[in-house]
Amino acid sequence: MAKSATSQLLFHSSDWNFKTLSRAYDGIETIALDELGLNVYPNQLEIISAEQMLDAYSSVGMPLMYQHWSFGKRFVFEEHHYRKGHHGLAYELVINSNPCITYLMEGNTMAMQTLVTAHASFGHNHFFKNNYLFRQWTDANAILSYMEFSKKYIAKCEERHGTSAVEAILDSAHALMEQGVFRSRRPPRLSSKKEQERARERLEYEEQTYSDLWRTLPRSAERPNPEEAEREALERKKVLNLPEENLLYFLEKNSLILEPWQRELLRIVRVIAQYFYPQRQTKVMNEGCATFVHYTIINRLFDQGKISEGAILEMLHSHSSVVFQPTFDDPRYSGINPYALGFAMMQEIERICNNPTSEDRDWFPHIAGSGQWRETLLDAWANHRDESFILQYLSPALIRKFRLFLLTDQRNEKYCEVAAIHNERGYRAVRAALAKSYDIGANQPDVQVVDVDLLGDRQLRLRHNIKNGILLEEKERDATLQHVRHLWGYDVSLVGIDAETGKVRYECATA
Repeated sequence: MAKSATSQLLFHSSDWNFKTLSRAYDGIETIALDELGLNVYPNQLEIISAEQMLDAYSSVGMPLMYQHWSFGKRFVFEEHHYRKGHHGLAYELVINSNPCITYLMEGNTMAMQTLVTAHASFGHNHFFKNNYLFRQWTDANAILSYMEFSKKYIAKCEERHGTSAVEAILDSAHALMEQGVFRSRRPPRLSSKKEQERARERLEYEEQTYSDLWRTLPRSAERPNPEEAEREALERKKVLNLPEENLLYFLEKNSLILEPWQRELLRIVRVIAQYFYPQRQTKVMNEGCATFVHYTIINRLFDQGKISEGAILEMLHSHSSVVFQPTFDDPRYSGINPYALGFAMMQEIERICNNPTSEDRDWFPHIAGSGQWRETLLDAWANHRDESFILQYLSPALIRKFRLFLLTDQRNEKYCEVAAIHNERGYRAVRAALAKSYDIGANQPDVQVVDVDLLGDRQLRLRHNIKNGILLEEKERDATLQHVRHLWGYDVSLVGIDAETGKVRYECATA
């Protein structure tokens, strides 16, 4: 019996080879697809070294990334801290692509390779393929070919126009990446290879046929009356589709000084920014999904006798480290751990569906005692982001477990006020406040292009819609405006308007 049980193990030691990796993958896949009902892209596993992982860190986790000095600076920083032992490296890295590429560290033990394969190749993979934000805002089928094109294109631009000229555009584009995404409407899909080739031909044609003579035409000295000026302003705003929230998109399409190759660099940067936008909105859900999936799979493998006690203890030790939530007075505390919160909420959903309390039945009547925890989780993973997930599924029991309460801190008051405690009204207030803290739209500056007279002074007018009285840091604001001016070529002004009162809080412009 002992010999038979041992022979069922997927691996017998910490050493691994591609045969044991394949055997472990098959065991994981059976549970993930047949028992959990996951729907994943085809998987591609790659083994990388520590230096390759550091390189991936420095280039925002993307393979085939173009070269830029900021990536090299980040690489030196990460390598220094890694060599000094200040921090370790991730056990894996996963790419939202089709096929889904998972990079495994060559130094991992076989137990860790099993854990991270379940975590990344099935947990993250399922979330990438099925969550509505990734389906709506990214194209997993095209991202790798697009990154390959962008790397070659930027290298070609450096050869043709010089490294300094290319870096100057990329520096300004990187400074505007957070303002280079579509938030309220679907972005254009990535081009196919054929469409990309047509775009290259069009850019080359524009370069060959461009004429600068139009700028020498004399301007009319007549000034329109106020009513006519207002009509013209409304008309040009309509033509330019203003206001526009995506600054990089507007500059790419409308800047009067950028050459075709420079416009393409802006497009490359904003496509990458758009690719990462859903990940910023689903950090808790994405990591919670992957952690819940790997935890469920490794326990099922142990129950089936396919991994040993020593292996699962190693896995659970790593799992516990990942979901550890330091207390507020712990030196390691840096906020709420997204792994801890996401995993705990998904465990709560399983508990509520299987073993609800009377409190659970009051708060979650649609799922309490249904026994359909798989279906509930699959639906949540597909149809929610962090904000809506927390707002709908954070339970009073979990609020008590995490010891959450709500403080209000008014600038003109001497003391903080405890605004919500552990009662029914307090639970709702805590849940709403925590959900709002994960709303990117509420926590990032809302800066939009609102007007520009292309036939007049050509000054680009931006508006900052101030929320909750939070102003932009002056030094960073002015530096960013200079990057906008660099790409626009003319003066840029910014006005800060309070979103609640409509009052102007500040005005500034480039020199």
